[in-house]
Amino acid sequence: MMSEAGWYLASDDQAGMLWCMAPAETQIAPGDEHMRIAVLDDEPQARAFVIQALIEAGHYCYEFQNARTLITKLRQDTFDLLVVDWNMPDKSGVEIISWMRENMEHPVPSLLLTNRNNDEDIVTGLNAGADDYVIKPVQPTVLRARINAIRRRTGAVAATGANETFGPYTLQPAHQTVKVDDETIVLTAKEFELTATLFRNLHRPLSRAYLLEMVWGRNPDLPTRTLDAHISRIRAKLGLRPERGYRLTPVYSYGYRLEAIEPDSVEG
Repeated sequence: MMSEAGWYLASDDQAGMLWCMAPAETQIAPGDEHMRIAVLDDEPQARAFVIQALIEAGHYCYEFQNARTLITKLRQDTFDLLVVDWNMPDKSGVEIISWMRENMEHPVPSLLLTNRNNDEDIVTGLNAGADDYVIKPVQPTVLRARINAIRRRTGAVAATGANETFGPYTLQPAHQTVKVDDETIVLTAKEFELTATLFRNLHRPLSRAYLLEMVWGRNPDLPTRTLDAHISRIRAKLGLRPERGYRLTPVYSYGYRLEAIEPDSVEG
């Protein structure tokens, strides 16, 4: 369904969650600079403002109306960023950020968006673990710039179009190939996007939903084994095994993780 603002909308009524994306003509290519962002605010107009600012930049946005639903989703799925309001009825934005720091192996980078503007509150929010603190009202261009700055400081390695080297592996986006030592491996477009997404998120568990969305977009018609088949192919083609310094493993009931392995940790 499409909103009056031109967004494509889909909802999960049981989860109390809404995801939004801009029309196709405003989207950027999968695997590029877009992010998967969770937005929490109990005020509909405030949520709509943030969502519009972010989808205009090509990001995938998930909208949450309460903290309980967001925390449940954080246990099940992967996000690149949280934009959270401080004043929530069930759990404050600061409490959510503190919960992440205490309970998640890889806390999601976060931006506090709030009406609180005194120095004491700013210090409290940042000390709780927020990566930035933005006072309402804020211009969309400023909000997007702050989010881009957070990604540069804390996020995955950004796609630049230039070759990227990770140990013996050199990703060559211009040709959709990977050079392994002296051998050039040709990949399909989706195999390359999946490879790049994994390498740019080293050591980070990535949910199946995250990988499917970042590589294939929001496509409900994919066979259920599409991701697993592509994982198997790139593992075999690239020789992603500990002897080469990398291990690609499933994360039970979640997704996959690519890890760099220290030589001393490889048996034999």
